[in-house]
Amino acid sequence: MIILQLILFCALFTLMVKLGVGNNALNGLYFYPKLVQEKVFELGLTDRETVARKRKRFMIPFFLVLLAALVLIIGLWNGVNAFRSAYLQALLFLEVMNWYDGIVIDRLWVGHSKFWIIPGTEGIPFVQTWKQVLKKRGLLTLIWIAGAAVVAGIVTLIF
Repeated sequence: MIILQLILFCALFTLMVKLGVGNNALNGLYFYPKLVQEKVFELGLTDRETVARKRKRFMIPFFLVLLAALVLIIGLWNGVNAFRSAYLQALLFLEVMNWYDGIVIDRLWVGHSKFWIIPGTEGIPFVQTWKQVLKKRGLLTLIWIAGAAVVAGIVTLIF
């Protein structure tokens, strides 16, 4: 059952990213390295204020929906109400999401889809190298150790 839940959670993650960018990679410019962003600003395709506004409009609902989904999966679907069990499940989900984002989203989807290429920036690398993925995901692995405690606390408060 947990494998199905992990697949559904990662599918929700992917769906939210797709909904956030729609049919235009510029809608997700805040995901790109600074060099790409600066080139896009220089080309006049968008401006900093618009990107900041889109980032906020995406990230707040993105985190709230994923948090709510995780709390509901652990507390409601799995019937967990003890902190330790909730913590371990939250940690599993957050770590799988972390590495899924780095490998499947960043390296595979972004790295192999023409959708993410913004016209005028073709010569600027925007896909993370494996070294960058490992460094970022390793750091986030440590951060999610604390994040899982927050999720577990919410689960135990609600359920």
